[in-house]
Amino acid sequence: MTNSQAASTSEKTQNPGKKAQACSWIVREADVPGYSPANHHGTVNRRLIGPDTVGARHLEVLVGTIEQNQGALPHAHPGIEQVVYLLSGTADVEMDGEKGSLQAGDCCFFPADKKHILTVTSVEPARLLVIYSPPYEENPARVIRD
Repeated sequence: MTNSQAASTSEKTQNPGKKAQACSWIVREADVPGYSPANHHGTVNRRLIGPDTVGARHLEVLVGTIEQNQGALPHAHPGIEQVVYLLSGTADVEMDGEKGSLQAGDCCFFPADKKHILTVTSVEPARLLVIYSPPYEENPARVIRD
């Protein structure tokens, strides 16, 4: 063990309740305010990684919670690719008339400019991780709605 590791271990032992200094590149979900995105119902998102949180320029990561029978109405993101990873719950997805179902652990990809829909089917709210590239930032100019 190096001297700095020993000092760190000693500090933790002497002050077990003391939090380590926050890193600017670590984002805690509990520290991020929730918002209800446009064109969605029963949805609360938290923007974890993006231009405003860590200065990311090429991607954006959100965590969302969506209630049963709620979700995204038909929409597309011009020039923006989107990935949805379902953390818990189940959901139906549709893109270009093709339908599918997601369960926890499944992931889907919506190419740029493709209209898509996501509706939660589980009784419990679904939790999902959403990745946009480039960042969407809830910019109305970056979405096409029906």
